[in-house]
Amino acid sequence: MRQQRSARPRGRRLAVFALGFLGGRLTARLDQDGSADAPSRHSRRIVHNASEAIIATDERSRIVLANPAAARMFGVTVEELEGSPLARFILAPETDHPGPLEYFKADGRAGRRSTDYAGTGLRANGEHFAIEGSIADTPHDGRTVYTIILRDVSERQRVQRKLARSHDQLRQLSSALQTIREEERTHIARELHDDLGQLLASLRMDLNLLEETCGATPHALRLIHGMDGNLLTAITSLRRIATNLRPRALDEGGLYFALQGLRDDFVQRHGIACELLADEAELRLDDQASTAIFRIIQEALTNIARHAHATEVTMNLYRINSELLITIRDDGRGISEEDMEKAESLGLIGMRERVWGLKGEITISADEGPGTRIDIVLPVANHTV
Repeated sequence: MRQQRSARPRGRRLAVFALGFLGGRLTARLDQDGSADAPSRHSRRIVHNASEAIIATDERSRIVLANPAAARMFGVTVEELEGSPLARFILAPETDHPGPLEYFKADGRAGRRSTDYAGTGLRANGEHFAIEGSIADTPHDGRTVYTIILRDVSERQRVQRKLARSHDQLRQLSSALQTIREEERTHIARELHDDLGQLLASLRMDLNLLEETCGATPHALRLIHGMDGNLLTAITSLRRIATNLRPRALDEGGLYFALQGLRDDFVQRHGIACELLADEAELRLDDQASTAIFRIIQEALTNIARHAHATEVTMNLYRINSELLITIRDDGRGISEEDMEKAESLGLIGMRERVWGLKGEITISADEGPGTRIDIVLPVANHTV
């Protein structure tokens, strides 16, 4: 496979050289009637058998030589191509250049054979199609022949557009699923807190009342105290689960206080020092942005706790004009390219999707020295409240 890829540019260079040589001879020998001597059979055979469309023009943008691949591309014969103006088959882009050849020649493009330039082709039936062309110039006896190698990229562009549409649809689907997931989390968290949480609290109150009103034996008191302890543990667990699903601070106090609670819980559960540098006034955002940012930082802290082996974390959030800049750093073992490309790295994928959903940018890299650094830039002008 590697040999096939490397052979293609060599064949293209050989075709350009041969066609430039032929075009130079043709240009030098063309008389006012347009007649020419027969060029080298070997060179013409190279051009004739080339799989890519090849056209040579003179300085007046008249086609002096073309191969069968070019004729097939434009739906004409070689005879119809040769002697015709280049503008009949290649449309000039919407630039200041009067014709396609002038566009290719502009800005020193002629001779830069490794660079492709996009354009529009015109078939004999009037169909427009996308093309790419590489141009090379060949001086001969004071004249210049321009050799253009053309490729029909309309199918490639169609596939690219289809892939782009599919990608956009997947992004929209991902965003919709994230929204549905957050709504379900919010609903479940409220049900747990308002219904089950109140029920457990009521049971604990009844148990305390029972202890005070009945003359319980020491054995019964031990049972009551054990039940009370279990109820208190259940209430604490319930609150933690509900907070993980949807922190009440996010709805009642806003993003800043929700992040404070997230930081405190992280320190308490994992024993890792964590510093939050932020200004409450800069984090007054709508629910969409606040929820996305909270989940991004929550996922980052979860990854640090699971994989980083860190002892210290710093989270810095600050506004610059209409953008919110977020930096999360730890002093753990760092992250490699292989870690970020793993198919099972769903947490990183989720972080990227949330950032892209807000039309932001995210960079995850190994920090200077040990550790990992996450840099996020989010446009929040339309999310400020």
